[in-house]
Amino acid sequence: MVGMSGSGKSYWSRKLEEQNFRRFPCDDLIARKLFPELTERTSAIRFLGDWMGFPYRLDYKGRESKYLKAEIEVLAEIIEYLRSTESGSHEKVVIDSTGSVIYSGEDSLQKLQQLTIIVHLATPSEIQGKMLKAYLARPRPVLWRGMYKKDPEETNEQAIARCYPILLSTREHMYQKYAHVTIDYYQRNRSDFSVDELLTEVEAWEVSARTQDEPTGDSKRTRSTVE
Repeated sequence: MVGMSGSGKSYWSRKLEEQNFRRFPCDDLIARKLFPELTERTSAIRFLGDWMGFPYRLDYKGRESKYLKAEIEVLAEIIEYLRSTESGSHEKVVIDSTGSVIYSGEDSLQKLQQLTIIVHLATPSEIQGKMLKAYLARPRPVLWRGMYKKDPEETNEQAIARCYPILLSTREHMYQKYAHVTIDYYQRNRSDFSVDELLTEVEAWEVSARTQDEPTGDSKRTRSTVE
């Protein structure tokens, strides 16, 4: 699962875990790689958000780099696991990726395309304000990758508010580039939308890919409207 921080990746991956999927919670794995002393009870995303802080902090860039390095290592370990079990295993797996997975490098992303079905939990532009408010109220481990630029007359909060939509728009295009299936925001937030419906979307893509006889990494099936 890919998507912006706060898009619902953890929620839906936990729903899949309840249906006997093996879940790889990347934020937890990154946190424990960076801080081995953390306990299982620690909220990794909250801890990492407080540790990384906002992009105007003097130590932000150094911590951003450490986080991304750990994320690349975690993804490499997951990819190696998937490769080692690719033949002869019927284990169901879901990867609860971070919002910054698209910065992990082309090689890692292409391998994920080959080994998994990438589901994009899309976030439309009109939801930006809601996500920005949540981010400002409680920082998440967001990698800005140089997109935070403060003008001389701006406060830090004003600069974040101006730059955040740019970050979100750029991210959404990158997620879509690698995704096989896109689940629309309004679709997945319907009161009657279930994990079974999500799996139906994925299975429909699988059938379509087999029918077209296309490589997994080259075919896509996008659902961007509410039925």
